[in-house]
Amino acid sequence: MPESSSAASVPSTPAAEAAVIYREKLWPNAWIWIIAAGVSGAGILVFAPISAAAGYTAAVVLFAIIAVLLVLSTPTIVVTRKTLTVGRATIERRFVGASQPFRGGEATAERGTRLNGLAYLCIRGWIDPVVKVEITDPSDPTPYWLTSTRRPDELTAALSRH
Repeated sequence: MPESSSAASVPSTPAAEAAVIYREKLWPNAWIWIIAAGVSGAGILVFAPISAAAGYTAAVVLFAIIAVLLVLSTPTIVVTRKTLTVGRATIERRFVGASQPFRGGEATAERGTRLNGLAYLCIRGWIDPVVKVEITDPSDPTPYWLTSTRRPDELTAALSRH
């Protein structure tokens, strides 16, 4: 079924609609990789009684598994003219309302005491700032999305552009 648009006088091309306004990958911090190396090193202790080679092999295999899991689970935030994608969730921009950045204690409160249980979350513990994005779709029970971001002001500015 074709969509009706009140902005029919504004020409848009598929390339313009798909153009990325903002993109961010929420990569793990250096200390997460240090913890991964430490956990992997435990493989040496577990397998050392068998042989040192088995212990070192186990550590390398464990680190490879942890690294692959960290990389594959790294979410991306993408803002285009038509959509907002945060992790695995995508919503049309016409249903995106106001957005607000939070840092420090305010970000902690948004992730904790002020959190609505119906909100969509894409939170990474190693990234302090968050952005709260209001959802205006009347058929969606989700009041807002809350996402970690290293560049909250840039994300908020990208969401305010039309």
